[in-house]
Amino acid sequence: MTANDAAKRALAANPGLPVDAEGPVFREPWQAQAFAMTLALHEKGLFAWSEWAAMLGETIKAAQAAGDPDTGETYYHHWLATLERMTAKKAVASPADLASHRDAWERAAHRTPHGQPIELKSGDFTG
Repeated sequence: MTANDAAKRALAANPGLPVDAEGPVFREPWQAQAFAMTLALHEKGLFAWSEWAAMLGETIKAAQAAGDPDTGETYYHHWLATLERMTAKKAVASPADLASHRDAWERAAHRTPHGQPIELKSGDFTG
């Protein structure tokens, strides 16, 4: 199966996914990366699309109940939150591991001059 086939299956399983005539639409690189990671984990058999769609729906409903205006602007934030929940549920990464990497990324981004690539270093994980 090609990456294009996998993306088409993801689109069919996730009807709220922002798309245009050519496929998924991403406003920022991290959104495409979260999408690609999700495709890769699905292709490795970590979860079925029905399981993913159910968890994504739960994430979105919880966000709406908490006041998310559901304008589409936060869709990939919900996608990423679901990806984190799914990897924790499947014991691929613990919530502590995810928090450690998120914190390290923020430290690396803070020290990186605007326009330069962000590079994680071992010191980023020690705070």
